[in-house]
Amino acid sequence: MKAARVFRRTQSQPETPLAPEKVGGKGRPTPSRKEAEAAARARAKVPRTRKEQMAAQRAARGDTSRKMREAMKTGDERYLPSRDRGPVRRFIRDFVDARFSFIELMVPLLIVSMVLGYSGNDGMVQLGNTVLFTTIMVIIVDIVMLRFRLRRELARRFPDESTKGTTLYAAMRSLQMKFLRLPKAQVRIGEKLPETYR
Repeated sequence: MKAARVFRRTQSQPETPLAPEKVGGKGRPTPSRKEAEAAARARAKVPRTRKEQMAAQRAARGDTSRKMREAMKTGDERYLPSRDRGPVRRFIRDFVDARFSFIELMVPLLIVSMVLGYSGNDGMVQLGNTVLFTTIMVIIVDIVMLRFRLRRELARRFPDESTKGTTLYAAMRSLQMKFLRLPKAQVRIGEKLPETYR
């Protein structure tokens, strides 16, 4: 009888309720003060107004322009204009810069031609015109030879690459004085060029 009473009391005891699960928890550790401050600074940097957005865009453009100007001096491919990027364009620049171009003599010869032309002497004027005509013809021949040699080298070094626009690119560069060329020349006249460009 006593055993039955104990058994009955045991059965009637209420079960201990389990702690309710916390709903809506973060599921992540609380950020440290340093992390919270860094996040606040990052949010503060996000431009909110139109004026702030315009200022951010101007700053980004200025930074891009600065990097591009620096790349024009150093030849850094990452920030060069698209027309100057790639191994083919880099080879063309080096090929043009490594050869002696008659364009280097053009300015002195033009000055001589102008001096002779304004001398007032018919013989000197004729000589000045001859110097000018000869200079132009030599430069044309030089560009034709440049095109022929460049095409041959491109076919040998870059057989699978398109050569469209390469002649104009090389000619326009060769028609500039070496110290005025952009991107800046990275090789000296007569320097041997590497066999591979990547």
